[in-house]
Amino acid sequence: MEQGQSGQSAPARRVTAPSGQPDARPPSYPGTEASVGTVVSLADAYWDAAHRLLPQIEKGRGVSSAPARLCAIQSIETYLNAFLLFHSLDRKLVRGLQHDLAERTRLAVEKGLSLRRRTAEHLIRLSDQRDYLVVRYGPEQLGDLSEINRMFATLKEIAEKVRAAIFEQPYDRADPWYKVYW
Repeated sequence: MEQGQSGQSAPARRVTAPSGQPDARPPSYPGTEASVGTVVSLADAYWDAAHRLLPQIEKGRGVSSAPARLCAIQSIETYLNAFLLFHSLDRKLVRGLQHDLAERTRLAVEKGLSLRRRTAEHLIRLSDQRDYLVVRYGPEQLGDLSEINRMFATLKEIAEKVRAAIFEQPYDRADPWYKVYW
C-alpha cells in the first residue's frame, strides 16, 4: 500500500492487460495518440467556449473576465500545439513547454507561422506576465492583465492562421508535403 498525502494508506494503482496479467507498459500520457486534427478540434472547442463567455464579463469587475480569458489562453496554446505537431515537433518537447506561449510562438514562427508584430508581442507579454497563472490563481491581479479585446484579437489571428496552415495543405496523397491530420 502507498501512503497518501494525509498519511493514510491508499491502494496501489495496478494496470492490467486484458489477460488479467499486470501490463508492463506505462500508461500513455494524455494526448500522446491525438491527431493534429483532433488537437485543432479541441482548440476550436476552447475558442467557442471563450466566445460564449464574453457576454458574462461585467465592466469594472475583473474577476468576471477570468473564465473567458482562461478559455482564450487555452485555445491559443492548443492552436499553437497543433501547428507545432503538424510541423513534426516531438510531442514530449511540446508538452515540456508547459504554458510558455513565448517559446511556443518562437518555435511556431521558426516553423513558418507568420504573425503580426502586435500579436507576437502580445503572446510574449502573456508569458512574461504569467497570465495563465494569474487567471487561474490570482484574482487580485486580474486588473493588471491586457485588455480583453487584445486577447480576443490575438486568439482570432492565431486561430485563422493555424487553421489555414493546416487545412490548406496539398490534398494529393502522392505529394511529399501531404500530411494526414485526422
